[in-house]
Amino acid sequence: MSSTRTDADTLRRLPKAVLHDHLDGGLRPETVVELAESVGHALPTTDPDELAAWYYEAANSGDLVRYIATFEHTLAVLQNREGLLRAAEEYVLDLAADGVVYGEVRYAPELMTGGGLTLAEVVETVQEGLAAGMARVAAAGTPVRVGTLLCGMRMFDRTRATADLAVAFRDAGVVGFDIAGAEDGFPPADHLDTFAYLRRENMPFTIHAGEAHGLPSIHQALQVCGAQRIGHGVRITDDIPDLAAGKLGRLAGWIRDRRIALEMCPTSNLQTGAATSIAEHPITALKDLGFRVTLNTDNRLVSGTTMTREMSLLVEQAGWTVEDLRTVTVNALKSAFVPFDERNALIEDVVLPGYAAVL
Repeated sequence: MSSTRTDADTLRRLPKAVLHDHLDGGLRPETVVELAESVGHALPTTDPDELAAWYYEAANSGDLVRYIATFEHTLAVLQNREGLLRAAEEYVLDLAADGVVYGEVRYAPELMTGGGLTLAEVVETVQEGLAAGMARVAAAGTPVRVGTLLCGMRMFDRTRATADLAVAFRDAGVVGFDIAGAEDGFPPADHLDTFAYLRRENMPFTIHAGEAHGLPSIHQALQVCGAQRIGHGVRITDDIPDLAAGKLGRLAGWIRDRRIALEMCPTSNLQTGAATSIAEHPITALKDLGFRVTLNTDNRLVSGTTMTREMSLLVEQAGWTVEDLRTVTVNALKSAFVPFDERNALIEDVVLPGYAAVL
């Protein structure tokens, strides 16, 4: 570790993969300010730096429901074509600047139709913006492959309509499905018909579970609904009574043995109360126990973070090495919702050489 550079610039240049990142939680603060002015939406402040600080402070409540409530302002500026195009294109530019080579961006189309766009028009517009961003970063020599996950909101009844959209746009950039929103009181099994349809259509999906709710939500997401990945999943430690000894319960063993990826988001988990500190975040113990953990940002604006920052925090506060960062990056690509040959090419041709240059 002492001979391997882990300064911020080195970490920024390391190739990264992010699987759990919400479009409406990652806008640039200056973009929110400018778009809000164009649509007449009032913000807590119109100073971009102050707005970024407001988001971070407002999200630090230790409560998932209050954390989600901060999205009011970003969603307000994503109700028309201009806002969606700009947010999607800038999303890709920001990933490239952060050293990300593969990203999956997720959002709920049903939350973006207030300006008159149809669900399909929302998806078409976001894909257009992402394509423009990917073309720009490729021309600049920092290509990023971005896939889209469409989110159904677990507290509403439109998840099947969103699943239909995901299948319809599977050859136009949409690579998977998710359900999001408040976990407690809204179990994923309420949407069994949707998940059965996705399985019939061979459409991969992940489910937010094990963040605000415990083991039952993870068990239901996997064994009842059939998720291929788990969003967050920090509460799987409830099935590992002694992390140091590493004795796994049956559900934890199932997840580890079958290489089910956990989309872990350390900073976000601190904000929502799902974890107490970076040093004690379960991602480190689970990594050491051989789980397929992945490192993610969740919401870059709301959590005031980037992939580089998440990596830096783990290096500084949890003793991670560059080898550990390589492991979670490869883990993410192994579980990405794109074809095997694309995943393998990114691992062999981009990620491993990028880390070898540092190690």
